[in-house]
Amino acid sequence: MLSDLAIAQQATLKHVHEIADQMGLTPDDMDLYGSPYVAKLRLEVLDKLKDRPNARYIDVTAITPTPLGEGKSTTLVGLGQALQHLGKRSVIAMRQPSQGPTFGIKGGAAGGGYSQIVPMETFNLHLTGDIHAVSAANNLLAAMIDNRLMRGNPLNIDTDSITWKRVLDVNDRALRQIIVGLGGKAEGGVLRETGFDIAVASEVMAILALTTSIKDMRERFGRIVIGLTNDKKPVTAEMIGAAGAMTVLMKDAIRPNLLQTLEHTPALVHAGPFANIAHGNSSILADLIGIKCSDYLLTESGFGADIGAEKFFNIKCRYSGLKPNAAVLVVTVRALKSHSGKYRIVAGKALPKELLDCNPQDVELGAANMVKHIENVRLHGVTPVVAINQFEGDHAEEIEVIRRMAVEAGALGASVATHFVNGGKGAIELAEMVVSAAEKPNEFKFLYDLDQPIKSKIETIATKIYGADGVAYEALAERQIKDYEANGFGKLPICMA
Repeated sequence: MLSDLAIAQQATLKHVHEIADQMGLTPDDMDLYGSPYVAKLRLEVLDKLKDRPNARYIDVTAITPTPLGEGKSTTLVGLGQALQHLGKRSVIAMRQPSQGPTFGIKGGAAGGGYSQIVPMETFNLHLTGDIHAVSAANNLLAAMIDNRLMRGNPLNIDTDSITWKRVLDVNDRALRQIIVGLGGKAEGGVLRETGFDIAVASEVMAILALTTSIKDMRERFGRIVIGLTNDKKPVTAEMIGAAGAMTVLMKDAIRPNLLQTLEHTPALVHAGPFANIAHGNSSILADLIGIKCSDYLLTESGFGADIGAEKFFNIKCRYSGLKPNAAVLVVTVRALKSHSGKYRIVAGKALPKELLDCNPQDVELGAANMVKHIENVRLHGVTPVVAINQFEGDHAEEIEVIRRMAVEAGALGASVATHFVNGGKGAIELAEMVVSAAEKPNEFKFLYDLDQPIKSKIETIATKIYGADGVAYEALAERQIKDYEANGFGKLPICMA
């Protein structure tokens, strides 16, 4: 089989205007970006689309990730293509990849095989510069904070409390902890310890993914807390004077990007917050557009049905107002075997030979992980479907164990999908199952109420989603929770990392 890159480079792409036409959009609704295959949508389309009915809304999630990769993005693309084989109009919404994973062992995030988003190189490398806009806005605020300190600290900021760091879109461990202000006050400002994060870890990126308009983004930037005063009051970006300028820097980045799959399914690519530190979902704006332009809108939440899907349900859906109709839980035979605890898997190294042997007992042992994630989805009143992302060498007996246990745990069913090798045709059975799940009565519900105390929300997530017996708080955490509630932050959703 050809490499992902070779497959992508041999693909025949349609003009992005043709892709937009499938969504009921016109050339006036977008601006081409550097090629006839990439465009930025104009936010004015939201008003144009407001009277259209909503599509069925499907989240693609997974079991707890292993170094092997479960293939969520590939399944998302393959499922979108498969729905079109059934005569359904589908739109895919997914995150933009960071340079960190792209140039690391994980690699790109455009899908794989014959279920990819194209142009693949553009998708994985800068795309339309949204991440760089995030970096610019983030670092402007960082610079203005240090400028305030250098000019006498009129806001009485406690320098030890400052949490706002600089960012860049590269894995660079040497910059994680640094000292700024060297050279004296005239040259470097105030000496203090800080650091760099990767750009997609910025709160600016999290805000981009959650915002619903320029006005909303401006207000959210203003509420960013960068640290505390010496009398323990929050210091915001509004107080620093940076929020308006940050919004201007993000004026184009707020617009979702339109690309296509290898089979010309529309793909909205926008925002890329990590799930292990932020909420791990693509943008609300992309979903608000895509849900009016299709029969099925498919999106993907990062990591598993705990860290990603839980935040999709309780943070993203809470702010977007959209209700999911079904969820797809991606599993692989070999990943479930790894969850048995019997195998040591190291990213980038050959798999243990015994992992590839037929061993249904190990699959059944590791499938406890799948069963818990099915439960996590069902806790929100959503019907799950299991997608068995098939690899060459998977054994029929092992697949049968997954099918049986998925249904026993409450999934509508489990379908073997070969979309990596066969494109959309390889996921038709999965697509049919998703259509059935999405037509079932929807009982979607949030896991907790915002009015609950912070501790109550934390404990609900920890016990119901992660299986904890309870939660113990260190003294620092107790103080932070008390301060958050005293400063008016007690009625927000919890983003658990």
